[in-house]
Parts: sequence; C-alpha cells; structure tokens
Amino acid sequence: MTMTKKRSVTPTKSGGIDLYFKKIFGLMFGAVAVTAVTAFITIYMGGINLLVTHGGMTPFFYILLFGGLGLSIWAQARAFSLKPTTAAILLFLYAVMMGLVMTPIIWGGLAVNPASIVWAFVIAAIMFGCMAAFGYKTAKDLSFLGIFLLMGMIGLILVGIVSMIWTLGGTFSTIVCAIGVLVFALFTAYDMQSLKRYYAVIGDETQKDQLAVFGALHLYISFVAMFQYILGLLNRD
Repeated sequence: MTMTKKRSVTPTKSGGIDLYFKKIFGLMFGAVAVTAVTAFITIYMGGINLLVTHGGMTPFFYILLFGGLGLSIWAQARAFSLKPTTAAILLFLYAVMMGLVMTPIIWGGLAVNPASIVWAFVIAAIMFGCMAAFGYKTAKDLSFLGIFLLMGMIGLILVGIVSMIWTLGGTFSTIVCAIGVLVFALFTAYDMQSLKRYYAVIGDETQKDQLAVFGALHLYISFVAMFQYILGLLNRD
C-alpha cells in the first residue's frame, strides 16, 4: 500500500485575477444599484422639487453636479493614498450624489416614455458587457486610445456645461449623445485592459484592493454615462 502526501493548493494567478475582477464588478454594480434606488426614492418621495423648478435646475442640483465631479476627480487622484474601505465609502457616496443628479433625467424619461428607462438600461448593460469582454480578451494594445478618450470626455463635459446656459439644437444634441455612447463604450474596453495589466504588475494586496475600487469607479462612470446618453437618444423628439 503506497502513501501519498497531500499537497497544499496555492491560489493560481488566474484565480487571483478572477477574485480581483469580482471585487471590481461587485463594487461597480453595487454603486449602480445605489444610484438607481436613490433616483427612484427621490422621485416617489417628491424630492424632484429639490432639483427642478419651472425655470430649470435648482442651485442644489448644481451643487450636487459639480460636487460629484470634484469628488470623483479627488478620489481618483488619491486612489492609492486612501484605505480601500474609505475609498469604497466615497464610491457609494458618489453613487448617491449621481442618483440625485440623474433624477431629473429619469423623471423626464418616465413622463415621456417609461419603457425607455428599461430599454436604456438593457442596451447599456449589453454594450458594457460586450466592451468589457473585448477589453479583457483582446490582444490588441488599446493604450493609444487613452488621449483621444480623455479629450472626448473633456469635450462632452464642456458641451454639457454650455447646454446649461444655451439650449442646443435637436440634431446637435443627438450627435452629442451618439458620441457620448461611443466614447464611454470605448472607455469600458480601455479600462478593462488597463486594470488587467495593472493587476499583473502590482504585487501588494492592499494596492490591489485600492485598484479594485479605482477600477469600479471608472467602470461605474462609463456605465452610467452610457445609460444617460442612450436614454437621451431614445427620448429624442
């Protein structure tokens, strides 16, 4: 009778990266859920009046809008200085703020075409899933997209600010929405490939946890932006 030694099984690199992406998507979809719940509670509790007036948006809306933008920029700049738990709390705080900011858009969609909310979410989810899988699997280096996507995002932000002052034409708004969907779809693939590469070079577990929150924030922004622009396309006159 032969005796065999039991060998300890160490986690494989594949298992490690799988757990890493589970953390990322868990945080990201958790943030998306918080945004959705915040928006619908605000609408059904009558909180829309805090955000919208007959003359447009309230000062509170703009505080949330620019406060959220500032928080996301600060959190990304401090990504590897914050404790992972603190960073995750900030992510969910940002998700609440974005839920409030998106409330007028969702409220308008419900008033015009309630089904457009569901369709926008489904289309955004399918596009996000396809682009995330492409970014993860492709052997093509997508790093060249970085500067173009950054410029595109800055352009969209500037157009959004201008639209708060002047009403943009229907055709121009449609083009902006289509560009927005394209930019953030490509951002999804770009970020997925970048997160996969960063995981391979970072050995410290704390930094990997910090990177997971950082990645969740990036992917959350892309998903929510795609949903917003797709909803805008579906509700064009």
